[in-house]
Amino acid sequence: MDYFKSNGGGTIVDNCSIGLRANGQADYLEELSQSTGVKIVAGSGFYVSGSQSQSTLHMSVETLCEKLRQDLLVGMDGTNIKCGCIGEVGCSWPITDFEKKSLVSTAIVQEETGAPVIIHPGRDSRCPEEIFRVFQEAGGRVSNTVMSHLDRTLLTKESLLEFASLGSYCEFDLFGIEVSLYQLDELIPMPSDAQRMESLRCLIQEGYGDKIVVAHDIHTKHRLMKYGGHGYSHILLNIVPIMKSRGFHPEDVRKILYTNPASWLTFH
Repeated sequence: MDYFKSNGGGTIVDNCSIGLRANGQADYLEELSQSTGVKIVAGSGFYVSGSQSQSTLHMSVETLCEKLRQDLLVGMDGTNIKCGCIGEVGCSWPITDFEKKSLVSTAIVQEETGAPVIIHPGRDSRCPEEIFRVFQEAGGRVSNTVMSHLDRTLLTKESLLEFASLGSYCEFDLFGIEVSLYQLDELIPMPSDAQRMESLRCLIQEGYGDKIVVAHDIHTKHRLMKYGGHGYSHILLNIVPIMKSRGFHPEDVRKILYTNPASWLTFH
């Protein structure tokens, strides 16, 4: 975190929603933020069905809503530390009954509070639009919602632009993963960082520059610098200079790094 800050990083969004969240996580994040000066936005919401306890899986929509309200308006896990977004809301493919309840509760509480939302789609190109069908029917607003992992989900220019037309933020968040095949589904070819940048350029050229966000999705030890990975500063140190050398306008880079995340994270 100190290294991230020294290279220009100011804020990290922690997407460890319920199902991923560790005991004592709220206190740890507060201590980490205070000791480093890096702002941390914690996420509420529910991850995929496979990560949930049986008691959580059987909760009603209203009970799920109450948990989201508690995290956002009172504090998470018995603390007074409030979450700043709903997510990562996890979906599988096909979307399970619990995940549909999770999407409905997310939509209801987003409408009540104006909270930003970030959603993890299942590993199928049909999943993002199906998620938004359920989400919007329950009152969710895609304009203040991020769809994550598009670099492993929508693999053609046509599918990416069709999805972008729905109005959500499009997230490319696997920067730093340079492998030929997606580890969790070897039938999916994993784009390189260079190909990710070309997808960003495509979105900008088609008028979606205000709806792009990027990240690293660091979720395993080998992605951390301590274990030989790029760490949290990879985009700042390695990707941004290449974007500039490849002709990205400085204002477009600023939007991706600052303006768009700030706009998304504002309660509307």
